[in-house]
Amino acid sequence: MVGPGAEAISIPRDRPGPLHQVLRRFAMALGVLFLTIVIVYLDRDGYKDNTGTTLSFLDAAYYATVTLSTTGYGDIVPASESARLVNILVVTPLRVMFLIILVGTTLEVLTERTREQWRLSRWRSTLRDHTVVVGYGTTGYSAIHTLLAQGVPKERIVVVDADQEAAAYASEQDGLVVVTGDATRAEVLRRAEFERARNLIVSVNRDDTAALVTLTGRQLNRRAWIVVAVREDENSPLIRQSGADSVVTTASAAGRLLGVSMLSPNVGEVVEDLLHYGSGMDLIERPVDKREAGKSPAQCRDLVVAVVRGHRMLRHDDPEVSKLAAGDRLVVIRSVGEPNSGASRPRPGTGA
Repeated sequence: MVGPGAEAISIPRDRPGPLHQVLRRFAMALGVLFLTIVIVYLDRDGYKDNTGTTLSFLDAAYYATVTLSTTGYGDIVPASESARLVNILVVTPLRVMFLIILVGTTLEVLTERTREQWRLSRWRSTLRDHTVVVGYGTTGYSAIHTLLAQGVPKERIVVVDADQEAAAYASEQDGLVVVTGDATRAEVLRRAEFERARNLIVSVNRDDTAALVTLTGRQLNRRAWIVVAVREDENSPLIRQSGADSVVTTASAAGRLLGVSMLSPNVGEVVEDLLHYGSGMDLIERPVDKREAGKSPAQCRDLVVAVVRGHRMLRHDDPEVSKLAAGDRLVVIRSVGEPNSGASRPRPGTGA
């Protein structure tokens, strides 16, 4: 169980992590050291060793190391004018660079936590009307990638999952903001700023857990559009009573698709195509265009499947919608790549 606190929220980094930065600075320090060794060794005749021997490569490495890290011990000194000039113009700047790298590495480690706190505070202050997705399994993953395909920015999606591996994958691989914890607890949903969210998608492994998450979410946010995936049809009424606006029965939906694909393979392929947003044909919802008002659904530029009038959804052949009104919304089938004029903000629960 992850305890409360900022460490339970993983925000994708816009820069390398502290370990990566330390390793990079370490490599830079080694590069400066190696360059100094080469410079000293090439001019080894200009240096004097107290032992009276000629400067070897090991002596050059020793001199470079103590010179960059300290002021030197005086056992090896530049004797010639050229060696002293190189020390002034080259070795001394390299020493300053070496110290800057060391100090910068220390400061980087010390300020990393402060930077994380600042990023967390900034994220909280700018997050509004976002989508919270509880559960990053197969269903949650597919739901999020459908939202992304519809143009919802990653910054407007927050994942909540108690599983450490799933949370790490969502944050590190998919670049999503993740809250690690049990979403049935109000405190965990508050960390996801759900009180200011517009949508909640619940995709967990157990229907009883889904009911508790839905109930908790509805208590925190009365205006959010909540969509819940359940495994059994018999649990749908309970989920709706808990506060869900829409319930999708995954087992039954998969079973129906299997049956359709068995009896009518082509129909099954069409349904599968419609469920994959951004390829082939898409099933979308849009408002009635001004030029379509007063006409029948058959006269629209898109293939109309249903008409949403007020809070009711009517079939395209319902006599009540023989003439479209200006406030109606249409559920239509549109081929990918067709002009999207007339489309507007999707209904609650389908994106930002």
